[in-house]
Amino acid sequence: MDLTEIINAQKAYFQSGQTLEISTRMAALERLQTAVREREEEILEALRLDLGKSRFEGYMSEVGMVLDELSFMRRQLPRLARPQRMRTPLAQFSARSYQLPAPYGCTLIMSPWNYPFYLSITPLVDALAAGNTSLVKPSAYSPATSAIVEELVWECFPPEYVAVVTGGRDVNQSLLDQPFDYIFFTGSKTVGRLVMEKASAHLTPVTLELGGKSPCIVDKSADLKTAAARIAFGKFLNVGQTCVAPDYLIVHENIRDEFLPLLAAEIHKQYGQHPLENADYGRIINEKHFQRLLGLLQSGTIYAGGQHDGSRRIEPTVITDVALDSPIMQEEIFGPLLPVLTFRETADIYPIVAANPTPLAFYLFTSDKAQERELTRRISFGGGCINDTIIHLATTEMGFGGVGESGMGSYHGKAGFDTFTHYKSMVNKANWIDLKMRYQPYSEGMLKMVKMFLK
Repeated sequence: MDLTEIINAQKAYFQSGQTLEISTRMAALERLQTAVREREEEILEALRLDLGKSRFEGYMSEVGMVLDELSFMRRQLPRLARPQRMRTPLAQFSARSYQLPAPYGCTLIMSPWNYPFYLSITPLVDALAAGNTSLVKPSAYSPATSAIVEELVWECFPPEYVAVVTGGRDVNQSLLDQPFDYIFFTGSKTVGRLVMEKASAHLTPVTLELGGKSPCIVDKSADLKTAAARIAFGKFLNVGQTCVAPDYLIVHENIRDEFLPLLAAEIHKQYGQHPLENADYGRIINEKHFQRLLGLLQSGTIYAGGQHDGSRRIEPTVITDVALDSPIMQEEIFGPLLPVLTFRETADIYPIVAANPTPLAFYLFTSDKAQERELTRRISFGGGCINDTIIHLATTEMGFGGVGESGMGSYHGKAGFDTFTHYKSMVNKANWIDLKMRYQPYSEGMLKMVKMFLK
């Protein structure tokens, strides 16, 4: 079927009411969960082919996270899908108020290449749990994983329920011209703007999971050894190709010379003395991004790392003597390069962060509670961690998403169900009594009664 046929078939299937049944949704989640478990090794091999991910990293950051989302939804769906009883104002006596969770309909999920399995399937889990049909468009830059996503979906669902469409920019353009009921997009800000512009033609609601320059601040009160380990993990996971990776460090000038050797030592501890010889260390997705990152290497003094090879692999690299107007500070890095800036007073941090668009993530290593309160309240960001990195997204108990130029909307767990759900506000009014004060003809006495209720 072509795109129009798929979308029309999905809209018709949704209108049939079959996806509304909780039993249908539960069965869909169970089929998907079973298929992911059965194809685990194939998925991990696809991630290795596309990104050089090790089996451990592929499971930890993609397959395991998908299974966790599936387990949550299967446990919580009966509760999430129930009408939610709400308080009824006295002026509406006698009545029962509730919110009725309702799916949007035919949804489009567009996913990127950096976590190609996780970012394709997790939003699909949420969309199915909410009762929608879905068309999934994975990235052309991760062909092996896109192929396994397509096979997985084909195995589990008829195309009128869930379908996968592959291809490049021309397919993306065609999809965005279609009248979907909801669009969920993960990717760059440039494409995110296009998605929002195209969606406006049909007044289609969107969730945009974008990116940005996420700062990581290391205060003089921090546990430096622990900070070094957790920053090295968060920054160089997936070779830095993570939307919430620490993009740059702002280190207190009094501890810079103590901290940097600890960071370099931690890199060697985690990735070996020669990371390019580490079979578990991945590679840059394609030659275009590889060459872009090589250009950014010239933005300062290489303190640690900096080596690269012909298979698109770059060592975990720490760069010092970086100016705010240098190339590496003008764009999201999305690679294993970590520039280091310094600060003297807390007030010095604000103009550095403000020089860039609103960050998707914010990380602070400190033992100073007053500083923690001040920075987390004054700086705008999507989400973050105190004394750790990136783990705030690895939970079904909190929503994950951006703000400002880093995105809009959130998902994971209940937040994911809510994203793909419209809550119908309902009032069920009793017939045994009817308060007459709202009806004409009006009187001063009736107005006094209204004022008693509405004030």
